[in-house]
Amino acid sequence: MSEVFEGYERQYCELSTSLSRKCHSASLLPHGEEKKEKLAEIKSGMDEADVLIRKMDLEARSLQPSAKAVCLSKLREYKSDLNQLKKEFKRVSSPDANQSTREELMESGMADVHAVSGDQSGRLAMSMERLDQSSDRIRESRRLMLETEEVAISVVENLSQQRQTLLHAHTKLQGVDDAIDKSKKVLTDMSRRMTRSKWIVGSVIVALILAIILIISYKLSH
Repeated sequence: MSEVFEGYERQYCELSTSLSRKCHSASLLPHGEEKKEKLAEIKSGMDEADVLIRKMDLEARSLQPSAKAVCLSKLREYKSDLNQLKKEFKRVSSPDANQSTREELMESGMADVHAVSGDQSGRLAMSMERLDQSSDRIRESRRLMLETEEVAISVVENLSQQRQTLLHAHTKLQGVDDAIDKSKKVLTDMSRRMTRSKWIVGSVIVALILAIILIISYKLSH
């Protein structure tokens, strides 16, 4: 469930409950400035509720199919609830609203008052239930967020340890490379010395052979 959708949902439930109470209060007021102000306040709240419905609709349609179906189902309930509020507002704001209310009260005594109170209580209970559900989902989301954060911290710590191990291994490899370079230099020097020694030995042997040949030639000639 989207936390954004739940935020809009919580705002709408609170606003819906408030508008329902205001409509009931306005229905009991006589025509005058006070009622006009109350109706203007309710109209502003209705506009705000429309905006929240549109926001929830856009958010729901951007979700994954599983979450999208749940959100759209809830959205249909909220749209129906808002339509009922609009009907109630239209009835309250009509010119003969007070007369109709008086006649109904005279005919049925306090029956309608009780019915309205029951409707208000039912709406309030439904809104409170939705708020509780939203709060539970938010708490669950926060719990999952904390668990995810702990896992992320653990992964970062492991990566840091691995980085230190790799840096240490890299340092050792650099030391090995330096030792290999030194060994190469020593082997190169030894190879040069061996080559030089071979030339010297070869030169000595050639000189000895020439000397022997000269001696033999000298003896044979005398």
